[in-house]
Amino acid sequence: MNYPDGVNMMANTSVLAVSLPLTPVTLLFGPHVAFNVFLTLALSLTGISWYFVLSRQFVRSRLAAWVGALFCTFAPSMVSHAGGHPNIVSQFLVPLIIWRTLRLREGRALRNGLILAGLLVWQAFINLEILFMTAVGLGVFCAIMAVVRRKRHRGEARVFLRGLLVTATVAVAVLAYPLSVQFFGPQSYHGLPQFVRNFGADLGSFTAYSTRSVAGNSAVAERLAQNVQEENAFFGWGLVILFFGLIVWMRRRAVVVALGIVALLYAAMSLGPRIFVNGINTGVPGIWAVLHSVPVLNSAVPTRWAMAIAPVVGILLALGVQRAGELMKAQPSARGPVRLAMITAVAMALVPLAPTPVRTAPLTPTPAFISSGEWKKYVDDDHTVVTLPLPDSSYSDPLRWSAATGQDMRIAGAYALLPAQNPLNPNDHTAIFEPPWRPTSGLMASIKKGNPIPEITDTRREMTLADLRYWKAGVIMMTPQVRDIEMLRMMSDLLGFEPTWNGGAWVWDVRSLVDDPNTVLTGPDIS
Repeated sequence: MNYPDGVNMMANTSVLAVSLPLTPVTLLFGPHVAFNVFLTLALSLTGISWYFVLSRQFVRSRLAAWVGALFCTFAPSMVSHAGGHPNIVSQFLVPLIIWRTLRLREGRALRNGLILAGLLVWQAFINLEILFMTAVGLGVFCAIMAVVRRKRHRGEARVFLRGLLVTATVAVAVLAYPLSVQFFGPQSYHGLPQFVRNFGADLGSFTAYSTRSVAGNSAVAERLAQNVQEENAFFGWGLVILFFGLIVWMRRRAVVVALGIVALLYAAMSLGPRIFVNGINTGVPGIWAVLHSVPVLNSAVPTRWAMAIAPVVGILLALGVQRAGELMKAQPSARGPVRLAMITAVAMALVPLAPTPVRTAPLTPTPAFISSGEWKKYVDDDHTVVTLPLPDSSYSDPLRWSAATGQDMRIAGAYALLPAQNPLNPNDHTAIFEPPWRPTSGLMASIKKGNPIPEITDTRREMTLADLRYWKAGVIMMTPQVRDIEMLRMMSDLLGFEPTWNGGAWVWDVRSLVDDPNTVLTGPDIS
């Protein structure tokens, strides 16, 4: 992708900890089957992991563990991201990391430290954003509990820190090179674009219902979120009331209060630099206004901090259901009212959040020009395929075609996080979601959007030829799509010849133009 500059895969969603084990599936059945297997396993393993940790470590009631695990797995934010971000919903290591972190206080620093380090390294090759948010929440929780337990459990903090030192030493040693590539290697970037760093969760979204909840309203959700895959809060009034009710009910337990503080911290960070309420900018700065320019934090999307609230809520739900069970056993005469209250509260909070099926769409067939291998006649180690328009976030088909060839087909352009490379500001390495602008890619994207077609001049022809030589184009191809006739005419007029129809695509063979440094493109009025 993005020939000749390439893509820094460590700084993108390479998910090596999943893609490498799934290599046999990808090779045997193709990337789409592998993707669907990935997504299915991501959700199912996350649920299994949460149930295991909750039932074996935090609650004795299996019902309580089921309630907590189901919510952690199918919270609105998880279902929202399941539409296209399997790396984000792959949270099966999160409960294990929480469990093994808390085990550090029990001693056996080397053994427990090595186990936790292995989990951290594994998660780092799935999604660093989830790992970072988990670390922040665990850090705050452990700090609060260390203060609360300092008198009754003397020396516990020292034992914990000893194990944490082992974890940090091993994890840093293993991840030093991959992270150096991510932050300082070729095509690395420093921070997300400003508009993404402003993506905060609307305060009104916390009590609303997401598009993919049974009680959801797509019109309301669209107004409160950046897009359907970033509906990170959307807990609904029922769950919000139950959340605070559980904290008040179990307030004597330091664990519950600490979890509440972590959830409120996540919520505050998710609001972004300016707080919005029901789509209206209040102008009130959030705590992210101070944090959004801090290195590392400037690579986090603020609204996703709301997603980190779901595991906290899941743990509180499990603790609450277990507490209700204990109350029924301690007071048999109150069993009926307590059971009714528990079932009613949980049902009112969670039933409206029940997820609807993940949306699917039929796959557009790969053009025969690609699937038959016809493209190989034009492309070798010195040439690439240039598509019209070039691939970006709104037109990703060429990436799929390249994947269908096993990444053998080099292409210009990509949908990836890449450094801006702003010629007016050489020090600007902020991320952008597509390669830096070039005259030809910008021209075709403009035509595709329906903008007026500009006048063709020799200067524009020279810029087109320069772009083709930069990309080392062997062939230009375009499949039928919106505004295809306009793009076809423009490219034909720029090159001076018509394309041929080959395997479901219009094809221009441009090797002779690109390979001969003496070739120039001029209009009929000059040649």
